[in-house]
Amino acid sequence: MVSDVRRVLLVGFMGSGKSTVGPLLAERLSWRFVDFDDVVEEREGLSVAEIFGRHGEGRFRRVEAEVAERLLGEDHIVLGSGGGWAAAPGRLDALPNGTLSVWLQVSPAEAVERVSPEAAVRPLLAGGDPLAAAEALLSERARHYGHAHLKVETDGRTPQDVAAEILTLLERWTPGRRNRELMDFRG
Repeated sequence: MVSDVRRVLLVGFMGSGKSTVGPLLAERLSWRFVDFDDVVEEREGLSVAEIFGRHGEGRFRRVEAEVAERLLGEDHIVLGSGGGWAAAPGRLDALPNGTLSVWLQVSPAEAVERVSPEAAVRPLLAGGDPLAAAEALLSERARHYGHAHLKVETDGRTPQDVAAEILTLLERWTPGRRNRELMDFRG
């Protein structure tokens, strides 16, 4: 593994696999996994849906940003960001040294299918057409996610396969390189 990497930050849309792949990756690295949403919920004493409902998205995003700032200072950690956290302009360009960001890319249809059992607690998909909402949100956020160091497709893949690919890319990554430079290395 690249010795300069002290933390791995998983970014991507809801349903991309951050909370599933993250613990697998952390286990293989002998690191720990922390999900931004879990820390926000613990800090606020409310679920994400309750925070959105009672206090609005703005409050959630402020707390999420504070949580992220603290966690991005820790070492030997895999972090699962919220789907909207990385969508703030410049956020992925201002990560602390030692942070490797990985965009877990998912299609809107796959994302909706994956989160459909918990759609009631996904405030940003609430409404009559979750697929249209997912398409619009993902279209808006993709340009920000694209600033991640690496991009890994997750559609139709097991979390174990995704974690294994991240490990392979991590072994071949050097600071300053982006995913497109690693394409030839994928096996």
